[in-house]
Parts: sequence; C-alpha cells; structure tokens
Amino acid sequence: MFSNTIRLFNIDGFEIKLDPSWFLIAGLITWTLSTQYFPVTLPGLTGTAYLVLAIVAMLGFFGSLLLHELSHSVVARSYGVQIKGITLFIFGGVAELETEVPTAKAELWVALAGPAMSVCLSFGFWISSLVIQTVFDITALAVVLSYLATVNLIIAVFNMVPAFPLDGGRVLRAYLWSRHGDVLKATKTAARSGTIFGYTLIILGVMVLFQSAATAGLWYVLIGFFVLAAARSAYQNQLMHSTFDGKTVSAVMVHDPIVVAPELTLSLFVNQVVLKHGVSFAPVVSDGVLIGQIDKDVLSAIDRENWGNTRVGDVFAGLDVATTLAPDMPVEDLLKEIAATGTRKFMVVDNHKLLGVVTLANLIGHLRTAEKSRQGASM
Repeated sequence: MFSNTIRLFNIDGFEIKLDPSWFLIAGLITWTLSTQYFPVTLPGLTGTAYLVLAIVAMLGFFGSLLLHELSHSVVARSYGVQIKGITLFIFGGVAELETEVPTAKAELWVALAGPAMSVCLSFGFWISSLVIQTVFDITALAVVLSYLATVNLIIAVFNMVPAFPLDGGRVLRAYLWSRHGDVLKATKTAARSGTIFGYTLIILGVMVLFQSAATAGLWYVLIGFFVLAAARSAYQNQLMHSTFDGKTVSAVMVHDPIVVAPELTLSLFVNQVVLKHGVSFAPVVSDGVLIGQIDKDVLSAIDRENWGNTRVGDVFAGLDVATTLAPDMPVEDLLKEIAATGTRKFMVVDNHKLLGVVTLANLIGHLRTAEKSRQGASM
C-alpha cells in the first residue's frame, strides 16, 4: 500500500513505519496548535512555549493513533489474521492486514477495538488533566492533556460513522455478513456507504471553502477523496479474494495462447500476431520447447525499416524466472507478485513446456465476469 516508508521500531512483532506524507500533516498540526489553538487557550506565553506545547500535543495525537491501530492489530492477530505492520500517514494510521478476517464475529471485535481504545485514552487524558490542574496547578500541561482527551473522543466518534472503511463501516459489514452469510455482498453495501460519506465530505468541504475557511474546507475534501478511494479499493480487494480464493494459475490462464517461431520476421509478427489477434506479447516456441518471449517493447527498440529482415529469434527475450509461473501457484500469490514487481504478463511453464499465459488484463476479465455473474444471480 505504501512505498518509501521509514521504519521506526517494532512493538511485539508489529513493525511501525512512517509514510513521508506524515511529515506534512505533523507540520500542519504543529503550526495550527502553536499559532492558533494554544495562543487562544493559554494567552501570554512566548512563541517558543507555544511551539513546545504544540509538538508535545502533536506527538500525543499520533501516539494515540498508533495505540488505536495497535488495538485493531492485537485483536486481529488473536483471530489468526497476519499483520504486516502499522503505518502513520497523512490521514492518520492504518494497520496493513496480510490476510482477511476469518469470520463476521472477528470483523466486529477487530473493528470495535480501535474506537474502544480511543474512548479509554480520552477518559484517561481527561482525568489526568483534572489531576494536573487541581493538584499540581500546571495549567499548560493540563490544557495539552485536555486537548488530547477531546481529540481521542473525536477519533472514536468519527471512526464509528457507518461508512466503510471506517471502523463503523466495518461494524456494518460484520452485521451484514453475519446476517446474510455473504462477505462480498456485505462489503459492497458497506463500501457504498463509504462512497456516500466520501461524497458528503467533499460537498461539505466545498461549502466550507466558499465560506472563507480554506484550510478546513480543503481538509474535508481531501478526507472525502481518501474515503472514496479506500471504499472502492476495499470492495475490489474483497472481490479479488472471493473470486480467486483457492484457485491456482492453471484455472485462470489462457490455455491456447498465440505463440511464434524464432524464424518469423518482425513484420510478420506485427501483422499476423499483434494486429490480427490484438496481443502485445507472445511466447517464442521452437520445436515444441518454450525458449522465451517477444513483446512491443522489443519492436520499439528496432527501426521499422529493419522489421522485414529481422527475425524474432534475433531479438526475443530469453526465459526469465520473473515472468514464468508454475501451474499450481495460487492466484492470490500471483496478485502479490504483480503488485510488488509491476510485471503484467506471465507464461505458465512446466518442464520448459508452455501450458498457457496469464496477464493482468486476463485477471481483470475474470473479475468482471465474476461480478456480472453475481449481479445476474441477485436480480
């Protein structure tokens, strides 16, 4: 999900990371607190004092977010869900799940764990602020703690909005899942609620922008777009999991792909293969043995006037372990490979014998077919 993250430390097996976008929101929060919030609530202090208080409050805020996500992660792990790590980024924090939650009950408790932690933190900061103020009379620290109490309560309430992928949306999905027994249908409904909420935030943000509150309005719009993208991504991920769960590459590959011989000229390759069949690459087979592949990237490196006297065998790419798959490879492992490497075309091979090909477009076609079948069945 995130690239170029900064690894901070490890907590009980959970890798804690920072996305570079975190520095933007950390700076914005610090600036807002030091120039607006604390000067109003604690008048008469120096600029340095306000900055120090703002940094402490900002770190407390992100520490609270980290505990919120750790709560999700600890409960998820208790149900056997593998957690890759926790990343803090511009919109807060996210636990990166490597496997799906197994049941609706697990989904419910995992979803509730984060807001429950935020409520506990809010109560704890509130009590601490009262003690600091009444017993020790340290007003500045009491104000910071009071701010953190308010922020954690807001985090809990906001996250319980029934809009996927917020925690409230996950609670909604757990309810629908337990009621109907169909996790994909439940995810689709919950994601639709997230889409509605995302558009609502965007519209609200635009209205606030026209009221001369640029920072708040822009923030609503950005969060709205994030919720929209996350809701759509969540449904697509669940659709992939439901469609490909338990399937191997051999079940989704094209069994009779177009192949070319090394003696074929590039001109004939373009006319008889690329243009005629609408493919961008083809395995190269000699005497029934797979020896490599050729694609459009090879053509772009050779002048068009030389295509007629250049053979495929002169320029094709040899076999590469990165582009060959075993027929029993799980499709979900293939999807991870595509996400990690960006490779979109693979040949399914057994003992140097070509069994078929798999492309990203091929997999997307399977997803569309599965979705249409589900829509037809539900009508």
